[in-house]
Amino acid sequence: MTIQTKNYAFVRNKLLNKEEIAFLDVREEDPHAQQHPLFAANLPLSRIEIDAYAKLPKKNVPIVTLDDGEGFAQLAAQRLIHLGYTDVSVFDGGVQGWKAAGGELFKDVNVPSKSFGEFVESKRHTPSLSAQEVKQLLDAKEDVVVVDVRRFDEYNTMSIPTGISVPGAELVLRLPELAPNPKTKVIVNCAGRTRSIIGTQSLINAGIPNEVNALRNGTIGWTLAGQELDKGQSRKFREVSEVTKNNAAQRARSVADRAGVKRANLDDVQMWKQQTDRTTYFFDTRTPEEYEAGHLPGFRSVPGGQLVQETEMVAPVRGARVVLVDPSGGSVRANMPASWLAQMAWDVYVLDGINQSDLTEKGVWKAPLPALPTMESVDAQTVSDWLKSDSNTITIDFSTHANYVKGHIPGSWYALRSQLGDALKKIPQVDRYVITSTPSELSLFAAQELKALTDAEVLVLEGGNAAWVNAGLELEKGPSHLASPPLDRYKRPYEGTSVDPAAMQAYLDWEFGLVEQLGKDGTHHFWVL
Repeated sequence: MTIQTKNYAFVRNKLLNKEEIAFLDVREEDPHAQQHPLFAANLPLSRIEIDAYAKLPKKNVPIVTLDDGEGFAQLAAQRLIHLGYTDVSVFDGGVQGWKAAGGELFKDVNVPSKSFGEFVESKRHTPSLSAQEVKQLLDAKEDVVVVDVRRFDEYNTMSIPTGISVPGAELVLRLPELAPNPKTKVIVNCAGRTRSIIGTQSLINAGIPNEVNALRNGTIGWTLAGQELDKGQSRKFREVSEVTKNNAAQRARSVADRAGVKRANLDDVQMWKQQTDRTTYFFDTRTPEEYEAGHLPGFRSVPGGQLVQETEMVAPVRGARVVLVDPSGGSVRANMPASWLAQMAWDVYVLDGINQSDLTEKGVWKAPLPALPTMESVDAQTVSDWLKSDSNTITIDFSTHANYVKGHIPGSWYALRSQLGDALKKIPQVDRYVITSTPSELSLFAAQELKALTDAEVLVLEGGNAAWVNAGLELEKGPSHLASPPLDRYKRPYEGTSVDPAAMQAYLDWEFGLVEQLGKDGTHHFWVL
């Protein structure tokens, strides 16, 4: 299949003109994080069939795939065309071609959001305190509230002493009752810099009367200062009164209006769902628990703070329309993230006039999927019996490395779909392979490819790893059988409790240089209230 190519000028002009483009780095996350263009969103070849319909809802959106010479971009383009996308190209020359044409390359993940955070601080001089200064306040039992704006699981792993989990979009709504005294000092922290800068500036923009400071450099800064972090904490924000909710709603709406956030209603939503010449993303920015209790059809659960932090992971089409909803009353958790997305140059709307009766769907969000390949399957108990009695059966797990390490079928091999040929060289040759994954649908695509590479019998574990767990069968933990390097996840220098101090310092130094890089790139259109 001959696929057309696109060059640097084409992509850059799309970005400069704020026209829709899905510029997709189809390598695994770790190589993507080493170097990529600013708005090259990561959509690994391994997961295209699973993720494409959710991330690329319009079939005629201009798509340009990117790799670093591995051949993935061509394969990804073919798969996207097979899925029904009609305007698919490969970037000419890959990452090095971008660089050779004068393009700027960025390290790490969620770079548009992180560079925006640094941009905000450079323009607004967002106030911050050092780790040592915050510890002095805490040790002196000063009137201080520490709020942690990361996801709860990140907070639970490690946190600042006394810190309370208040994920970013909840801040303006929840803080007035966590710090009712306007003389209480408020410290906002994340792991590094971005979310604490945005959280602090959110409270300032909303006119909260308290003195608010970011914890400079977050838990990284705390660790580098030689100070102890708490582990396993579970302090969370609480529900707020109607008075607090109404005040917060007014504050958030004022910020959104100042940022130029547009308003929409359900009729607009219905029209946009049918629109063929524009990409529209629909996100519910409340907590996952609220979403699961009842939500609007077609809206994906993406809590607002994480949406601002990880925008390109759920909305890779730059230039698209974004619609946010917080149906809990007052739209605080939609208006605040929307104000930031507007400053990041997104065409963003908040949905008004939603009633409880409109929230007709329940449960977790389910990604739209293409027609699934038909493969012969086998149940978990049968596989378990085979593995106990038959050394000629091997299971191969195509889950993320993180999920594999948490727990996998005993003896199963971890493999990356994008590296399947190389993985097979490390996995013993047997007469029967059973393929599994989380999510289970990924197994079907991987098994189809494996079948073309081997004469052995290839079966799919019906229901994937979840079915194995539901059958009450034993799991093995740890990286026991790796047929592929764990390239699907970039090890963030701010994750976990055993990060090398030099890596943490290098990460901070990188963040400090982002504003200069933004200037060199010149395609961002960021602005600040």
